[in-house]
Amino acid sequence: MKRLLKYCFFLLLSMITVQAFPQKIKTVKEKTRILFIFDASQSMNGRWEKSTKMNVARDFLIEMIDSLELESNVEMALRVYGHQSSFPPQDCEDTRLEVPFSFDNAGEIRQTLRYLSARGTTPIAYALSKAATDFPESDELVRNIVILITDGVEACDGDPCAVSEDLQKKGIILEPFIIGIGLDKKYKKSFECVGEFLEVSKERNFGGTLNYVISQVLDKTSMQVNLLDENDKPTESNVTMTFYNHTTGKLRYQYMHTMNSMGLPDTLFLDPLITYDITVHTLPKLHSDSVRIEPGKHSVVGFRAVQGKLKITSQRTNLFKNLSCIVKKDAETINVQAFDYEQKYLVGNYGIELLTLPRIKMDVNIRASETTVIDIPRPGLVTVFKPTYGPCDLFLKIEGKMVWVCALDSRELRNTLTLQPGNYHLVFRSKTVQLSHYTKKRSFIINSGSSIAVRL
Repeated sequence: MKRLLKYCFFLLLSMITVQAFPQKIKTVKEKTRILFIFDASQSMNGRWEKSTKMNVARDFLIEMIDSLELESNVEMALRVYGHQSSFPPQDCEDTRLEVPFSFDNAGEIRQTLRYLSARGTTPIAYALSKAATDFPESDELVRNIVILITDGVEACDGDPCAVSEDLQKKGIILEPFIIGIGLDKKYKKSFECVGEFLEVSKERNFGGTLNYVISQVLDKTSMQVNLLDENDKPTESNVTMTFYNHTTGKLRYQYMHTMNSMGLPDTLFLDPLITYDITVHTLPKLHSDSVRIEPGKHSVVGFRAVQGKLKITSQRTNLFKNLSCIVKKDAETINVQAFDYEQKYLVGNYGIELLTLPRIKMDVNIRASETTVIDIPRPGLVTVFKPTYGPCDLFLKIEGKMVWVCALDSRELRNTLTLQPGNYHLVFRSKTVQLSHYTKKRSFIINSGSSIAVRL
């Protein structure tokens, strides 16, 4: 009785402890690093409505810094070009990282912006290339964003498009944002290859443009993947999905497809700044390249994933517990399936090869929402006794032809094999003899469920 009371006491204590001190699940939140590249070339001194382009851009950017300062998982940095050397002459290396990445540096960025003077030229490509070293290496999950604010196009011999493409392919940055201030529309195309170009034609629109960019940078977008059945309904599920960054080829997300409590595909939240290559790991797999999702809108991507099942069975399951089946689609092996297990495949024709002795090859048709069952003939057992050690081959006799099945272990005097029904033939030579004339041969028959011994 005392032992029972003691057990109940400790059980109650453990329940109280679990409720009082619940386990914390550690979640890893992604850090966003935003590098502002600010144009301080002499053209920014030009009038733009009520003030200069320099003053308007600076004031709106400072407002943006004020709001980003409140974000807990955002780091900022400021690179400026055109502010160190007067024009003319043209200094095509006039750029500097004025404020590097760190937490709590918003005040330093604001102060730097307030005291900037627009003086020089516009080396956009060179400034972008130097930005590659502005993002410190990190062991954390990070998104590197570049927001370029400019009123002009490349004034040196650089190629901003090539630099941007190289940085994206190397995974250093995501696609940049370019905010063009009072630019002629004819220059728009020169920026479209650099990143997402946003033209600000009116001073009053500048703040809205910056807010739009930041909302895209910080907000993830909802998406669902519909795996369609034979009636084009999204009922297929329980399949792994892999999302790759199309530009870099690197893995970005991986999820097991799930149906939510309402019976619909579960909602995913993805980075809208990335173009994705999506692989759905059905058998065989489904794939879609260059999938873009629109920021702020729920996106739906559909795959026709009509599936059926394949199962391999036999009356003598104990003899086939380690049996495997090679499944091929268009001569390519897509799976090695275990015995007595239901596996899903996309509907269609497949070639299968059962690793029995001898092997069984056949074609099967997988139909929608059905289970195709392959019932293996009941096997038999043979135990082969050899008088001495030596090489021994087993053949199956089919219409007078000898079809090789397997080689018996020459290091063993006794071999037990599980064989399909049929007429068999053994060929043996003792390792102690040197003449082929002393080859021994034995024929035998295996019936379903039989067990025989063969002595050579």
